[in-house]
Amino acid sequence: MEAFNPTPPDWIDKASHAVSFCCPRCGQMPSQAISVWINRRSPVYTENYQRKWQEFYHCECEAAWWAWSNDRPLSEFSDRAIRRDSGEDLS
Repeated sequence: MEAFNPTPPDWIDKASHAVSFCCPRCGQMPSQAISVWINRRSPVYTENYQRKWQEFYHCECEAAWWAWSNDRPLSEFSDRAIRRDSGEDLS
């Protein structure tokens, strides 16, 4: 996958916006995608000055979809990092 290639792949032209962070056709999670591309050239700034990008996914079912980077659900590893920084016991 060429996620950070500055040139977008052809398949993003048919991508639809996914409201949930999964394939709108078959429900597969982004980790099951056969290709990924992140539009790093055009960040959008939120009201609190945070950057977000469009993340494009080409699913195994051949659907192409995109979602905002800040809509991605937190992973279990993100949660552990938050708890570690707060001093919570992780054992």
